[in-house]
Amino acid sequence: MSPQQRLLLLLILVGALATLLGLVSRRARVLPYPVVLAGAGVLVGLLPGEQLPHVGADVILLAFVPGLVFEAALTLDLPELRLRLLPVSLLATVGVVVTVLLVGTLTHLALGLSWASGFLLGSILAATDPIAVVTLVRQVKAPAGLAAILEGESLFNDGTGVAVFSAVLATIVAGHPSFGDATLRFFAITIGGAAVGVAVGFLGVALVRVAEDAPLEILATLVIAYGSYLAADLVHASGIVAVVSAGVVIARYGSSAGKLHGTQLLGFWNLLAFVLNAILFILVGAALPAWKLLPVAGLVLGTFAIMLLTRAVPVYGLLTASAMRSRAIPWAWRHLTFWAGLRGALSVALALSVAGVAGVDTRVSAIAYGVVLLSLLVQGGMIVPVTRALKIERAA
Repeated sequence: MSPQQRLLLLLILVGALATLLGLVSRRARVLPYPVVLAGAGVLVGLLPGEQLPHVGADVILLAFVPGLVFEAALTLDLPELRLRLLPVSLLATVGVVVTVLLVGTLTHLALGLSWASGFLLGSILAATDPIAVVTLVRQVKAPAGLAAILEGESLFNDGTGVAVFSAVLATIVAGHPSFGDATLRFFAITIGGAAVGVAVGFLGVALVRVAEDAPLEILATLVIAYGSYLAADLVHASGIVAVVSAGVVIARYGSSAGKLHGTQLLGFWNLLAFVLNAILFILVGAALPAWKLLPVAGLVLGTFAIMLLTRAVPVYGLLTASAMRSRAIPWAWRHLTFWAGLRGALSVALALSVAGVAGVDTRVSAIAYGVVLLSLLVQGGMIVPVTRALKIERAA
């Protein structure tokens, strides 16, 4: 079989498997689609032999993440997000930094990882996953205010989380990891990415204004999503921050210029996110097979427990602080915000990107992947019962 035929066979198999998994998820309503995908990724990784080609982390970050993040930004409820801007901002900035510091410190003290490896692991796991969170929020029909907090945090902390990850990894690769160097790199990467994203976003709004039908608008938004990532990457800024910024600009200003909230455009992006998410988990399952987790199983369990513990600190602390200055946040919402902090596709892509990097502990990528799987299977698998126990839908 030629390489071209193998690629076509891969796409056919992935498409068929994604369809089957979607049907399973719909039948078993207590199993959200990201949870089913995570389970499928584990099974793919257990297949004998080289069943699927391995895809590099650079390809994953460039081909998958921009589309997933842009779709989440495009569907944000901006009026509701504006009302919940303070808690979202705190969770996506201070919350990310606190998570990285706590995970790094606790994995060093409790699990014996080096300081550099601990902080790198913390930066990989700092950001919650927008696709998993948005999917779950839509499934449980959360109130608008709670949905804005969950979706806003998961989207914006992708940008800050990746910026922290890039800064920490750069200091490790440079051979002299330091907090000061990572902090300077973080601000440079974040500000640069935001500037590029806003610029591309407004250029995209101008492009959308001249589009006269839905297919052209779809093509224009594809150019904006991937163009903003590439432009930021070329100047060594954060591509994810750029995509988030561009997506928010389009969502805010593009809707008044065309049919950006029409069924064709949103239907296209929903389908694209569905396909990208399915392919990503299956390919990563092949690249990081589950059997590689066995030697680090204890570290995976310990890190997962630490991740849950550290999630509680920013969620309850920052939401309590923000409730004093803005709208009230019910305790049931805070509990679900804590439990719904799933890690997903982005953390997996970052974990894969450090596999084999000189100077990086080889266990970091496997530990991070294992924690993501546990997060999706345990937190994601229990999200519906937890929502019902908290009576979130009834309170809405």
